[in-house]
Amino acid sequence: MKDIEFTLEPKEIHPDSEIRGTIIVSYPGKYDGVVINTQILDSNEHIIYKSYNGKKISQNVSRLFINKDVMPENRAEFTATIKFEPKQVHEIKFRASIIEQHKEIESQIIFANYSI
Repeated sequence: MKDIEFTLEPKEIHPDSEIRGTIIVSYPGKYDGVVINTQILDSNEHIIYKSYNGKKISQNVSRLFINKDVMPENRAEFTATIKFEPKQVHEIKFRASIIEQHKEIESQIIFANYSI
């Protein structure tokens, strides 16, 4: 088993639809938390994270760090959305990484599509 398992639903994303992700860490060493970075390819737009582990996020963030202290059983769940109206299909790159002392230990990448 890998040190990080990352799943995302749905993989076909539309404006204002809810994106749900789950990260499970089985890294045996100490780590500070996980970070999710997202890039909407061929666009200057951003994803907006709404919550993690049931806790609402009050400000719009495009990069999400989840501290290990708020990850029961080394598990994190998040929700996000994308607001802009796409004029073409955009590929979205989601990268979830385990962070230890400001260094990336391991990561997993998932690609999704964004369209009307």
